Amino acid sequence: MSSWLPLHTKEKFYSYSPSRVLRHRVCKVNRAVLWLALAVTSLISIHSLLRYTRPGYAHLTSVSNISSHFQWSAATPSNNTSPEPIVSEGASDHEPASNGTRRANAVMLMLARNSDLADAMVSVGELEERFNKRFGYPWVFLNEVPFTDEFKEKISALISGPVSFGLIPSEDWYQPSWIDEEKASANRAQMVAENVIYGGTLHPYVLTCSSPYRNMCRFNSGFFYRHPLILPYKWYWRVEPNVHFSCDVDYDPFVYMEDNDKLYGFTITLYEWPKTVATLWNAVKEFTEKNPQYLAPNNSMKYLSGDGGANYNMCHFWSNFEIANMELWRGEAYSKFFEHLESKGGFYYERWGDAPVHSIGAGLFARKDQIHFFDDIGYRHDPFQHCPRNAAVRRAKNCSCSPYQTFDYNMYSCLRKWEEVRRS
Repeated sequence: MSSWLPLHTKEKFYSYSPSRVLRHRVCKVNRAVLWLALAVTSLISIHSLLRYTRPGYAHLTSVSNISSHFQWSAATPSNNTSPEPIVSEGASDHEPASNGTRRANAVMLMLARNSDLADAMVSVGELEERFNKRFGYPWVFLNEVPFTDEFKEKISALISGPVSFGLIPSEDWYQPSWIDEEKASANRAQMVAENVIYGGTLHPYVLTCSSPYRNMCRFNSGFFYRHPLILPYKWYWRVEPNVHFSCDVDYDPFVYMEDNDKLYGFTITLYEWPKTVATLWNAVKEFTEKNPQYLAPNNSMKYLSGDGGANYNMCHFWSNFEIANMELWRGEAYSKFFEHLESKGGFYYERWGDAPVHSIGAGLFARKDQIHFFDDIGYRHDPFQHCPRNAAVRRAKNCSCSPYQTFDYNMYSCLRKWEEVRRS
């Protein structure tokens, strides 16, 4: 530009030069991209926060739930309206999973009522998203009354593999006729007076408006693995309504246990309420003294008792989470053991839970090295949770739990005792 041009001409020329216009447009584009990036980042942050703090939101926005609405990969809802169990064939021991890997002969199992639908959807949605969408294991749902069409349709839409709904035989669920109801009622009333949790529950909505707790404990202790829908399978993962899975399970726990000679797996271990099992250990000692041949070498007696088996220390594995081999329960030792406990009536005269019964059975009839602590599976059943202790594991498995809220070394936890036993 010549120096002799008027000043206002120079300003006009420079202000409209091509390079100036280009820089102006680039700045406008950069600002737009910046605002777009900030908006996307904010949305992702809010989504992540809600996903990890609100299980219901996590389910609604999960891939399995969204795909079910478009029928990309959701299972076809079951049309079974029969109140009788529909028996489906179990998978072979080495049938390929949906991701092409080897799969065990295993099933995902839930006991639920029709009124549990919303809570069941939370549990199923989370476990499908965290684990089963990669492996496609079948689910079985059991109920003492027929499932409604709504329950079956909404649950089926969440599941990546086969699903079956079964009815529990009344003789396996309800209180046996030989139980002295007058004695049982008096004992329940006493437990209610002493504020024992589920102390008064027998039938739905009695006293505490809870589930038929004693019926459930007895069924889980000695009958579920005999149900026609469960018989074809060797392994099971027990899942309850309204539980939460806070980490990705990117491997197959069933195959891991099978390959490593494990029989029983847990995530939380704690003390039982002594008043609910006042005479249980007496019944256990009576059985083992008469049948010492059933005791496994190198068993977990030291986890169950601190004085060589004279008394029960109340430690047990919390059975609302179980991954286990049903041959342990179907074997002669546990079968005879359960028959002995059943004859005592303690499921109804007291409140024997399936957690201490299973724990004692596994602790005595399996070697201690056959019991596995799933430290890498994040799990919550209110009010307790287990969160993996290793920070690298939590990052690798996309965990949403906090190690500061884990129950592992709470004063009411038995994990330290279990670790001492395993090291011994």
